[in-house]
Amino acid sequence: MALRGPEASHRIVVLHGKDSFLRVEWSQRLRAALEAAHGRVEEFQFDGATTPLAVVLDELRSYGLLATHKLVTVDNADAFFAAEERRRGMERYAADPMREATLLLRAQAWRPGNFDKLVGAVGLVLKCEPPGDADAIRWCVGRSPKQHGIQIDGNAAELLVERVGSDLARLDSELGKLAVAALSAKSETVGRAIVKEMVGASREEQAWEVQGALLSGDSGAVSQKVCDLIRVSKAPEVMLSWAVIDLVRKVHAAAVLAADGHADGQIAREIKLWGDSTAPVLRAARRVGVARSAVLLHEAISSDWSMKSGGAPDPERALLGICSRVADEFRAV
Repeated sequence: MALRGPEASHRIVVLHGKDSFLRVEWSQRLRAALEAAHGRVEEFQFDGATTPLAVVLDELRSYGLLATHKLVTVDNADAFFAAEERRRGMERYAADPMREATLLLRAQAWRPGNFDKLVGAVGLVLKCEPPGDADAIRWCVGRSPKQHGIQIDGNAAELLVERVGSDLARLDSELGKLAVAALSAKSETVGRAIVKEMVGASREEQAWEVQGALLSGDSGAVSQKVCDLIRVSKAPEVMLSWAVIDLVRKVHAAAVLAADGHADGQIAREIKLWGDSTAPVLRAARRVGVARSAVLLHEAISSDWSMKSGGAPDPERALLGICSRVADEFRAV
């Protein structure tokens, strides 16, 4: 993750990408570099979606009253550059930028073009995307002692990334929470046990949570579980829909094998059942049967398709509907 960052000599810096933490981090480093080089720096910030080109250019080209250097930031820079007149104006500015000002452009989305080539001669275009899991783990190990005052074990960092993902803003927030918990417990490091206790379940574990609720046949408990996973744990509806399909597919496959006279052990091996899920799936398969499980599987796939194709405007409601349907069917038998 070692990247060349913004420097005081850069007259234009473009930060684009989905990782808001990196955009903020690089912005702070640019500001610090400018202050180290110029002392006090005047700052001006504009919304690119609503600010006219003339306003930005006037601020860049006018001399500061209280400082020798300016930092002019334009957020939503993709919207600012969407208009050809503004894009052409910025290209002309990039060809001969003011030495007394630095232009910082920030956006989630960005379309490279001639402006980027011009910036290459006077500044930097930096992509701010979430890192891969391996880099995110190393980032956690390096950041925790420097920013939060406590080491985190490599295994603990690996579990944290597995559960949270590689978004650095969320990882940093979780590191802060884990540091407080570990220090309060007089621990010298953040270990895997603390992560497991305090950070939400991984996607795989969340999938089993909804599958376990479905197998209980309690539609009320299923609805509560789905709502908790979506609204509290922020589990994607598409992942939960996959979990429903996966469970019903296993029940149907087990029902087919059971109807053909296969023993439970053989069925479990054939469809790769293991652990606590084995017995409930086999019981559901033998009770629901081939025909009814086939209907459920078709309905689960149809519901998933509706959510992905726009046929279900409210994915959460559609997911609650198919989950209640499956739970009711399991309870009815």
